[in-house]
Amino acid sequence: MMEYEGILPVLKPAGFTSHDVVAKTRGILKMKRIGHTGTLDPQVTGVLPLCLGRATRMVEYLQELPKEYEATLVLGLATDTEDMTGTVTRQLDEGVQVSLEQVQQALGLFRGTISQVPPMYSALKQDGKRLYELAREGKTVERKAREVTIHELELTGFKPDLPFPEISIRVLCSKGTYIRTLCVDIGEALGMPAAMSVLKRTISAGITDERCLTFEEISRYAAEGTLQQHLIPVDEAVSHLTAVQVAEEKVRAALQGQRLSPSVVQPLPERDEVIRLYGPDRRFLGIYKREAESGAIAPVKVFAQNQ
Repeated sequence: MMEYEGILPVLKPAGFTSHDVVAKTRGILKMKRIGHTGTLDPQVTGVLPLCLGRATRMVEYLQELPKEYEATLVLGLATDTEDMTGTVTRQLDEGVQVSLEQVQQALGLFRGTISQVPPMYSALKQDGKRLYELAREGKTVERKAREVTIHELELTGFKPDLPFPEISIRVLCSKGTYIRTLCVDIGEALGMPAAMSVLKRTISAGITDERCLTFEEISRYAAEGTLQQHLIPVDEAVSHLTAVQVAEEKVRAALQGQRLSPSVVQPLPERDEVIRLYGPDRRFLGIYKREAESGAIAPVKVFAQNQ
């Protein structure tokens, strides 16, 4: 049985939870050690990187990278879930009037660091219970606002003449951003209720949707014995981390999890910096960190052979 290692970029279809995608992939590949890099709601499509084998140890580093989404929001109505899967809680009866200039001004308010209150229908836990579980019981609890960063926010479409006008946007944002909430907040800035109608994730962990595979392709490549060629190597998936090379005589010590002197690596990383460590033959040894106080190179995730 083939034991895969690397990042499998899945093109998630609508109707699947992230857990469903993992379960289906486990069935196709006949392997258990698979993890996903962040929850997507069932109706959301797009990029869902799966970590196979030892690559599951890299999930935390992949989750830290910005994510990109394409979304559409509807003006003039609100739902209890902030998207169109929920129950309508408010709806404007008269025609909704909004101009392109007003929309552009509203979007300008949300670029940079903003404050968001997580939606009740979310997987965040409060007092040991997930918020969506409380919401399904008809309960609403106070949630603390969180700071997130909107790196880019671009208007990609505007349909003002519909009974409920539609605004389409492209968003590049930090981990933890709720696009549903962003859509509702944009509506609020325009002085009217709003709900998200469509959401697709186009980039996650630096992986674009063009690079992703469907379930059918995964099955075919696995049957052909070529799937490993389509996986993203573990170290490439964390290419945002600085690459550092260790001297040949210290490779074994590094793989044994020993702390190294900064004099045996090139280039010298910043103190407290997490790095990718390589041998002289460009063999990936793992994730290490230069300690803030001592300056030593300490192991974080060692990738020894056959570990």
